[in-house]
Amino acid sequence: MLHRSLLIPIIAILSIPSWLLAQPVEEIRAKYTKYEYRIPMRDGKKLFTSVYVPKDDAQTYPILMMRTPYSCRPYGEDSYRGDIGPSPQMVKEGYIFAYQDVRGCWMSEGEFVNMRPQRPAKGSGDEIDESTDTYDTIDWLVKHVANNNGKAGLWGISYPGFYAAAGAIDAHPALKAVSPQAPINDWFVGDDFHHNGALFLPHLFNFIVDFGKPRPEPTKKGLPRFEHDMTDGYEFFMRLGPLANADTRYLKNGIAFWDDVMNHPDYDDFWKSRNLRPHLKNIKPAVLTVGGWFDAENLFGALQTFKSIDKNNPEGRNMLVMGPWSHGGWHRSDGELLGDVNFNAKTAVYFREQIEFPFFEYYLKGKGELKHPKAWVFESGTNQWRRYDTWPPKNAEPTAFYFQPHGKLGVKPSQNLKSDFDEYVSDPAKPVPFVNKTHIGMSPDYMTADQRFAARRPDVLEYQTAPLEEDFTISGPVEAELHVSTSGTDSDWIVKLIDVYPDDYPDKPNSDVRMGGYQQLVRGDVMRGRYRRSYEKPAPFVPDQPEPVKFTLNDCCHTFRTGHRIMIQVQSSWFPLVDRNPQVFVDINKAKEEDFQKATQRVYHTPSMASHVTLWHLPAPGAK
Repeated sequence: MLHRSLLIPIIAILSIPSWLLAQPVEEIRAKYTKYEYRIPMRDGKKLFTSVYVPKDDAQTYPILMMRTPYSCRPYGEDSYRGDIGPSPQMVKEGYIFAYQDVRGCWMSEGEFVNMRPQRPAKGSGDEIDESTDTYDTIDWLVKHVANNNGKAGLWGISYPGFYAAAGAIDAHPALKAVSPQAPINDWFVGDDFHHNGALFLPHLFNFIVDFGKPRPEPTKKGLPRFEHDMTDGYEFFMRLGPLANADTRYLKNGIAFWDDVMNHPDYDDFWKSRNLRPHLKNIKPAVLTVGGWFDAENLFGALQTFKSIDKNNPEGRNMLVMGPWSHGGWHRSDGELLGDVNFNAKTAVYFREQIEFPFFEYYLKGKGELKHPKAWVFESGTNQWRRYDTWPPKNAEPTAFYFQPHGKLGVKPSQNLKSDFDEYVSDPAKPVPFVNKTHIGMSPDYMTADQRFAARRPDVLEYQTAPLEEDFTISGPVEAELHVSTSGTDSDWIVKLIDVYPDDYPDKPNSDVRMGGYQQLVRGDVMRGRYRRSYEKPAPFVPDQPEPVKFTLNDCCHTFRTGHRIMIQVQSSWFPLVDRNPQVFVDINKAKEEDFQKATQRVYHTPSMASHVTLWHLPAPGAK
């Protein structure tokens, strides 16, 4: 995870790929001079900021800043980072690179607040939020850093992506270009720690157990990391038992944000105040939002940040880039593959050189021509970049794929008039694993992983088409409508969209994985059943009473090739990625061991209860 790799410098250094190490610290020392400042904010607090200024003063340079809670170290004006800027190309061309410890983190003063709520209006007093801290920092930098050209840019990945997006709101006049990359957007509905109200357990626990430790005063030192004492996350979190055990066994009332999560199980004002989407207004800088189609952490954030800015700022310069990457993969790899899936091109190198670099050069230096489309997205399956004037594309059309008897999937509902359903028993004591390997956390490649192991379980339903007679390209959201019942009073419903490869699909060289029949996860997500009607007001199921459960999975851009099959899998556990649902309507965060019970789940496919998944697809080439 990008979060954890940035917490400890040794790990961060080991995680830097060879293309980034091509710029040793000695070369950066030769070209840049480092300065450290404590920049005053409007309320008097001072934020620690490291600035790298080109030694060549024959020209002026724009300021490109990242604000981060993960430390802008190494500290000391004689100690240099080895990875300044988004890419080596930008370092070579020359920018003033600034890194800032956000309020309350590391060497900055003040109190740190997770996803600090945005104030809707700015008064004349000393009230602060992340946009005011960004404004005050840029104002100071353009007035005090020598040789700047009066223009500033802002970028960041993940949590720093959130700070970049927030910094674009009511921006300083000097801020001309912003690139929120995998930005956090809404921690209850779709980013990081919850999806549709369901808790993403290993991601929250493994992140917050280190990052959530208090920092009473400015410090240069990191805190000791948590040790799991095992490598099997499935086993670790099964042994943990109910969520309340995390505090009694490990956290010991020492992680305030864990307590906040446990005390706010529903979408109340605590979470709503941390939803950035309604505040993405009055965006004056050009914006390039970047995300990965297979980002296990902030795919929702990237898509929703772009869409919210587009909706709230119709005249703005707002662009989207989506590539075939895991979290931060466009910055930390060449982007050629993820897990077993190969994309046949160095997609991340292409992004850095042909998309990101020209964006900042144009808006911060006035160089080159901006040829960016509204949406620049990678289409997996065919493995090629596509340019669109809108996202989703205007000509995308919906097609519903209906569940049918005997595991079939078709474009027409089942005509069986009797009560027709498939059923399985969901047992919280034996939840369905989310990957077929040992991993202590949220394995980043689970979003393209082979699902054959899940298809073999009796508590997973599968429905699939016949082999496709022509390519079928989806470009847009995936909408699930299930008609279900449970013998319990609560249940999770996981829907997975899968590309089933032909049996004669060629194997990869030097790999033990047989690609014939590979079931590649294209998109999957969970709806916590109690929130099927409202995130704010959860409601129990009536045992054995059929009811619709509808939710929208994140957008895709993928082609199911000729000869492939489209498959849908449905299940009620996805462990430990998603915490276990007791299947009894209780406060899950405070559930006891005896609350966890088996339940019989039914998925209906009749004309009146036609479970289906709607895919937004593009017309076949040449179609009218």
